[in-house]
Amino acid sequence: MRVLIVNTSEKTGGAAVAANRLMEALINNGVKAKMLVRDKQTDCLTVVSAGDGWRQRWHFLWERWRIFMAMHFSKTHLFEADIANVGTDITTLPEFKEADIIHLHWINQGFLSLNGIQKILSSGKPVVWTMHDIWPATAICHYARGCCRYQNKCESCPLLPRRSVSDLSAVVWRRKNEILRKYHISFVACSRWLEGEAKKSALLKGQRVTNIPNPINSHVFCPSDKQHAREALGLPLDKQVILFVSQRVTDKRKGLDYLVEAVNRMAVQDASLKDNTAIAVLGGHSEEVADLLPLPVFPLGYVSDESKIVKVYNAADVFVLPSLEDNLPNTIMEAMACGVPCVGFNIGGIPEMIGHLKSGYVAKAADADDLARGIKWVLDFKGEELSKEARRKVLNSYSQQSVAIKYIELYQETALSKSYKL
Repeated sequence: MRVLIVNTSEKTGGAAVAANRLMEALINNGVKAKMLVRDKQTDCLTVVSAGDGWRQRWHFLWERWRIFMAMHFSKTHLFEADIANVGTDITTLPEFKEADIIHLHWINQGFLSLNGIQKILSSGKPVVWTMHDIWPATAICHYARGCCRYQNKCESCPLLPRRSVSDLSAVVWRRKNEILRKYHISFVACSRWLEGEAKKSALLKGQRVTNIPNPINSHVFCPSDKQHAREALGLPLDKQVILFVSQRVTDKRKGLDYLVEAVNRMAVQDASLKDNTAIAVLGGHSEEVADLLPLPVFPLGYVSDESKIVKVYNAADVFVLPSLEDNLPNTIMEAMACGVPCVGFNIGGIPEMIGHLKSGYVAKAADADDLARGIKWVLDFKGEELSKEARRKVLNSYSQQSVAIKYIELYQETALSKSYKL
């Protein structure tokens, strides 16, 4: 079986990380898998560039410009929407032609267009599409933020300044609907939460929607000596360390404001916190966080070296991700694989990952008080039970083998439903 995994980026972003890990898991389980990307960033032989970089850059810029115009030249929601009006035709590439299964992942920001997706479907090859957010089930948004229009028909989009029944979201919705009425796709949500949301979409009516989590290499992300990790990173050896990680830490969706509020409340309630606790922040713009918090802050910046990222997790006593909307965050999975208890809000796929009062704490959604209680509860917890349970959950649910087997079964079922012989 030859599988072609298609994703915009090779390494940047959660979807890229997940797609890479799936490719590795499939290869380790006997599948001939390759990854096709717009942005190739390493010399990995199983990752292939889709070609002409200048042309693809133009596709990205033209799509942004069209969205920019629709938003009346406001940047407020510019990167919260994708319309897939232009993109690369990958059906002409040899990697596409030799593949038995086409596995789409996150293909936005000018990589694949809707016309390109239709060409992929009309080729007759079985198509699986892993949803890393809700864009495949809506018109233009990646996270619905409480909007339920996609359950019937996208129009009058909240992301657009002038809402109407014929706005850009309505145009894209009609085009997506036209394509999905003609072809079968096996959609995969990474969490049960996203599966449930996707099944509500009028766009996906009649399509198969299931859920399979992302895999992780638990031999790479695993517990190691905390003191050695802190020494390597320059983190204090005599303090409790709270860790926050995001590709861009200032992303409002990741909930930094709630972490700041929670820590400020904790510091007021316990003055000794300033002497015995520090905060490590991993991700772009991490230096902007230092002045917001009452505790010592250690900005670690953006790190791409996987071995260093593993050290960061192992240096922490608790990992906090107060996302306001999220699917199945890789960061929580990585922290748990390293035996780090986690705290997050009861939203999206997070409560599927964190066992409340077993491997961490699931706080009430958007509740800084409860978030503070959760962080304190983990820091005050005595014993290794939380760490062991976190690690156990990853080994049972997110191992490479278990996830690869589920996908191999889905590939076979999808191929049969298309009357296509592998």
